[in-house]
Amino acid sequence: MFGVVNASIVENGELRKHPAGVYFQSIPVDKETDLAAIPYNKAQECGYYKVDLLHLSLLNNFIDKNEIREFLKKEPDWQMLEDREIVVQLFQIKNHFDVVSRVKPKSVQQLADVLALIRPNKRKLLDAYLRSPDIIREKYLYVRDEGDKTSFRRSHAVAYALTIKLQMNYLKINSLYEY
Repeated sequence: MFGVVNASIVENGELRKHPAGVYFQSIPVDKETDLAAIPYNKAQECGYYKVDLLHLSLLNNFIDKNEIREFLKKEPDWQMLEDREIVVQLFQIKNHFDVVSRVKPKSVQQLADVLALIRPNKRKLLDAYLRSPDIIREKYLYVRDEGDKTSFRRSHAVAYALTIKLQMNYLKINSLYEY
């Protein structure tokens, strides 16, 4: 029998808790930290698979799934993404205003592209993406290079983009943002 083990990362030479990752497998545990003894970026090579359990506190603001669906039907005010003070509040992109401000997303797909572009191995595609977004999206952006564990699949990026769309609509409708 095994329990849930928190994933780990190495920061400054020390084992630290991964912000959202856990293992539902029997993985070696570091006795001092009670974390997975194998950092997440090496664990998959050993046959262990991390699951990210994202706590979306944003969802606590809605009564039920129907209300979420209604918020998702609304087109957000994409100009909100031009405001650094708004972007720093948004899921996953809060530290990436530099990319958001250059791409200037006006759709969920473009926002998903931003989420893919902020990954370490895809950031190098930003200038090419700005010149030819459709080509870069189809040929490179959602293709996982050998050894690359950080790139997003398109479906993953779109799911995150929809969460940001929901958050933007919530901010707008609840007068937490006025443009």
